[in-house]
Amino acid sequence: MNRLIFAVALFSIMTVGCDLRGRDGATGATGASGTDGKAGAVGVDGAAGATGTDGKAGADGANGRKGTAGAAGAEGAAGAAGAAGAAGPTGAKGRDR
Repeated sequence: MNRLIFAVALFSIMTVGCDLRGRDGATGATGASGTDGKAGAVGVDGAAGATGTDGKAGADGANGRKGTAGAAGAEGAAGAAGAAGAAGPTGAKGRDR
């Protein structure tokens, strides 16, 4: 126990007055201020597009063919002869009175 008390007392005596922090260094010089950036170049205007060509006119349509003439109609057949009429019935004989 005596050794422990001795070690604590020795350590306390040694650390009194010791500054464990590092010393502050001298202030550094002020940095130079940056220069302003140069302005960019102005863009050029784009070239105008070429004019389109006119469309070609369409070809004329072909004429239609003429129709052929119709065939002549056939002549109608002659009508058949009518049959002879049948003989009428003989009249009844009259009665005497």
